[in-house]
This record gives sequence, C-alpha cells and structure tokens, in this order.
Amino acid sequence: MNEATVTFQGWVGNEVVHRDTAQGSVANFRVGSTPRIRRRTGDWVDGPTSWFSVSCWRSLADHVRDSVRKGDPVLVHGRLRTDVWAREDGQSSVTYVVEATYVGHDLSRGTATFTKAPRSERGDGEDEADQVLKELLHRPAPDLPQLDSLGEQRPPGRVA
Repeated sequence: MNEATVTFQGWVGNEVVHRDTAQGSVANFRVGSTPRIRRRTGDWVDGPTSWFSVSCWRSLADHVRDSVRKGDPVLVHGRLRTDVWAREDGQSSVTYVVEATYVGHDLSRGTATFTKAPRSERGDGEDEADQVLKELLHRPAPDLPQLDSLGEQRPPGRVA
C-alpha cells in the first residue's frame, strides 16, 4: 500500500459542507496552511499558502460538521491525493485532496471542550442481524484445529 499520508496545521477557509450520500455522510472544507520562513537576515516572514481540500466520511464527517467553523485552527491527518482537472479556460489545474482520518482543533492557538459521542448512533436497540453476528463471533468453537506458527495443524494435546 503506497499511499502518501500527511499531517498539517492550518486555518479552515470556508464553512463545512455536509451531505448524506449512498456511501454515508461526507463533510468537505478547505484548509490553508502558511509556513513561517526565517530569512538569512533573521527575520521571520510568511511563506506561500498551500490550500488543501479535506474530505471526512461517516462519523468523522458528522463530528466535523458539529465542531469545525470557518477560521478555526485545525490539525488534519489523512491520505493525500491530487485531482487534475480542466478549467473553463482550457488550462489544467491541480487540487490537493486529503481524505482525513483525524481532524482536531490546534490547541496551541486556543482552547476547546471535548464532548464524547454516544457509542452507537444507529438507534435505541440492536437489530436481529447484530444479535446473530454477536452470537457467531462469541460462540465457543472447541473443535477448531490448533495451528503452529507455519499454519500447520498441531497434534491434539500439544500446547506449544
């Protein structure tokens, strides 16, 4: 798996756009990240701002919708990809897209209060499929063979 992962700090550049899709909830927003560069003279100046489009899925999307606002300082970690597309004038353009695994407020810039999400956001009770799955996973299986480190079946009664 050769995926480029990135972690960066920046400022949210727009309000979060949240929608429901066939694959689940998705939230999208842009983050501008501007490095501080020290010149040879010893002065600190702002470098060029890099803009990233951030996509969050499922429960992360819902939490970002409820927590992140335009102008917030955030830390983002996720998989980086580039989208190349044609503009109206015929020129090609590149967008850097981060499919976020983690998003959080940058606490070096301020404070936040954390509210833990409920364990299950599906509803009040378990459905029948969940119960069947739990029984299947937790059912004792005494007659399964014991395997050694090479995947070969060990003789009965042999522990190591």
